[in-house]
Amino acid sequence: MQKSTFNSLSGLLSLLGLLTLLTGLIVMVVLPAIRIAAWAILALGILLMAAALVIDFRRVSSAVTGKRGKFSTGTTVMTSIFIGITLLSNAISIGAYHRFDATGLTKFTLTSQTKDVLGKMEIPVNVIGFFVPDSLDPTGGVGAYARNLLKEYQNYTTKLTFKQIDPQESPDQAVKYGIRMLQTVVFESEKGRRLVSPEEIIQFSTDSQGNEQISGVEAEHAFTSAIMEVTGIAQKKLYFITGHGEASIDSNLSAAAQGLKDNLFKLENLDLLITRAVPEDATALVIAGPQRQLNTDELAIIQSYLFRGGWVMVMLNPNPTIDMKALLFPWGLNVDDGIVVDPSSSLQGTVNNPVVPRLRNYFGMTSIYFPGTTALLPQSGWEPQAIPGESSETPIQVAWISDNSSIAMLSLARTSPESWMEKNFEAGKTPAFDEATEVKGPLDLALRIVLTPQLDAKGQPIGTVPTTRLVVVGDSDFANNQHFYNGDNGNYFLNLVSALTLGKDLITIERKVLPFRRLVISQDVANFIRVSSIALLPLLVLLMGGIIWWRRR
Repeated sequence: MQKSTFNSLSGLLSLLGLLTLLTGLIVMVVLPAIRIAAWAILALGILLMAAALVIDFRRVSSAVTGKRGKFSTGTTVMTSIFIGITLLSNAISIGAYHRFDATGLTKFTLTSQTKDVLGKMEIPVNVIGFFVPDSLDPTGGVGAYARNLLKEYQNYTTKLTFKQIDPQESPDQAVKYGIRMLQTVVFESEKGRRLVSPEEIIQFSTDSQGNEQISGVEAEHAFTSAIMEVTGIAQKKLYFITGHGEASIDSNLSAAAQGLKDNLFKLENLDLLITRAVPEDATALVIAGPQRQLNTDELAIIQSYLFRGGWVMVMLNPNPTIDMKALLFPWGLNVDDGIVVDPSSSLQGTVNNPVVPRLRNYFGMTSIYFPGTTALLPQSGWEPQAIPGESSETPIQVAWISDNSSIAMLSLARTSPESWMEKNFEAGKTPAFDEATEVKGPLDLALRIVLTPQLDAKGQPIGTVPTTRLVVVGDSDFANNQHFYNGDNGNYFLNLVSALTLGKDLITIERKVLPFRRLVISQDVANFIRVSSIALLPLLVLLMGGIIWWRRR
């Protein structure tokens, strides 16, 4: 009677211990915030299991060491202890584990700088991936790569949450977050929001014929920089040139300045006659419609900054100063005197205030206008070329300036074909096109010019050519306080700044470009891989089972 009571007690304790361990493991996985309580539950389970082992030690020992264990209370205790050890090991592995990355390019290993940023995060960051299904991914795998990388980020912080939205199924969410391209990732916190487009992730290379092609992906720079921005660790900084009658962020550009601050930019004025250099922390320079010429030293500082890979936004006005023309000439751009008129697309009664609708501006804004603008005329030698991932109708011009670099000119706003560059415009008079001296439209009113090095097959630059970027607009008044909130002018200005600073790194880390490796096989080989992957493993299991059954029979 006493022996039976001990057997029942040990069996009950082992089962209770097993259930307690299972409960502790579930709490640790589902509610990591109360991990201490989970460990207390696990400890209770261990005590219950140990008590069951002590009470029925002889029977457990017999079940373990005997030639044939008997299905009795001892076997139950032994089995429970074995399962309990498995559960406890898994619970320990949740908080203490080591992961090994066996990929050739350490695809799943973050740099120490990124781990440091994640470890110091104090503000929660919500990440939203606007990804279409992988089978419909126009970028060739950016969505899957970004998902895996963000899961790796979550291994180093509890402050990062991630969810995925299909922009085609939820267009209202895409509009809410200002999504212009598929496979865009949004980083958002209480301090602000930053969008990382696939343009910042995809790496291109150039083949022997001079055509660009997708060579790989690299997102750690962009993702870590976005986290640093939305958590306030670091911000992109814009310097506005002053001293020549430019539009000022303290007065007539104050609305634009506030919009930039709301988008996490830091702003500061820069007088090159005093500073005599572009500060090291400059993300980009902005030259907003100077009324007087820069002197020779100031112009040399800006040109040197560009040739070293600097990023500059130049906002002109009709009949710009000679120094602005000289600044832009080395980058394939002519700026002539005159003013753009567009009788078929302009503000009512003002043909010299061209309106650019959605189909003629790169960002797809409904309606933007320029209250007096000059035209940006590419020099000869430019060849049209398609942009990977963009519509074939996207206006772009490309010119090769050396064996290992190219310069690309992307149209960001364009007039109608009925426009022209009027040389002798007089208010109150109807202008007429002079074929002999004037340039007929369509004319570019805003351009992005990028000097990039040629990339090898691994996505690495050939040589030491710096990446220079220019955004040039034929007008500066469209973004001042009078026009900023009219139409889409304000949003257009903010998008121009984003186009200039797109992909600017806020953290210096080693780039690990993951190349796209394509397996080229015949149809017969493809069929074999498909059939064997489905049927081979089950057949092997059946074969092993048959052999074991035959031998035991």
